[in-house]
Amino acid sequence: MDKTPDKLRALFFEVVDNQIRDGNPPATRQTYERLQQAGHSPSEAKRLISCIVAAEMFEISKHKQPFNEVRFIQRLEQLPDMPWNDDDTV
Repeated sequence: MDKTPDKLRALFFEVVDNQIRDGNPPATRQTYERLQQAGHSPSEAKRLISCIVAAEMFEISKHKQPFNEVRFIQRLEQLPDMPWNDDDTV
């Protein structure tokens, strides 16, 4: 059985944990706290944020672009709605 999806998921969660711990970018911790205040569990808040991390990694890989912090923060601000639901670019 291929464990790649599990490894990727764990990697994205690790990125989220590191961003929250380090406060870099600050928007990740702010989003984490905002989602919890809105009633999401800590694990669900991290899962939602990890979706945005995954989307940014996809953009970097597919389009050979550098990390776009502005886009990343804009997507975080849209959570819990997934920003690509209305956007065909992702």
